[in-house]
Amino acid sequence: MIRAIAIDDEPLALQIINYFCEQIDYVSLDKTFTQQNEALKHLNKYPVDLIFLDIQMPNKNGIDFYKLLESDVMVIFTTAHSEFAVEGFNVNATDYLLKPFSFERFEVAVQKARNEYQFKNNNSVQTHLMIRADYKLHRIEFEDIVLLEGLDDYLQIHLKNKTKIVARISMKSILEKLPSTKFIRVHRSYIIPIAKVKTIQNRVIQIDDFSVPIGDTYKDEISKFFQ
Repeated sequence: MIRAIAIDDEPLALQIINYFCEQIDYVSLDKTFTQQNEALKHLNKYPVDLIFLDIQMPNKNGIDFYKLLESDVMVIFTTAHSEFAVEGFNVNATDYLLKPFSFERFEVAVQKARNEYQFKNNNSVQTHLMIRADYKLHRIEFEDIVLLEGLDDYLQIHLKNKTKIVARISMKSILEKLPSTKFIRVHRSYIIPIAKVKTIQNRVIQIDDFSVPIGDTYKDEISKFFQ
């Protein structure tokens, strides 16, 4: 079951989305919002898989609002203005619905979300991350990760073969997506794969070509873990 919310400053538009969702057995529309700030409070407490999001809203453009979200939640944009379509797809939207849209067109959009959801959750044993970056949804295998490095509001995921992906996500959020048996935080700016540790000396961890410092906050935990 795909859990969803809808955000639109027009109550009638929300009623239509709610009515359409009631006719689709694999989508649960948990709640609707006319205010973005209320929706954000809800999302912080109750994460969802999908957002139906109006683009033109009084306070903040829907696309800008979506860019602020740290999670990789799917989005289907809704708007009466076709000129926003390109920008909507540039942030890797699952689909873009031009108002007024029919149930048939709505169902097509939701089916796309279902396909993406199944792709992201196709393994019972977690072996990978799904991360949005560079206007794409990236599948990153845990075994390919060399190092995760925090840079202000962004994260650099260093991969084998010296490639990397830069994503807008916090260290806290990415740590929640990683299995604690495979990854550990050693510094406010670094998360490392445990299996790739070569040496630990003078509070420095060597992983491939990287020398990673151990932060004061984490030194005792790291010492116990690698004893």
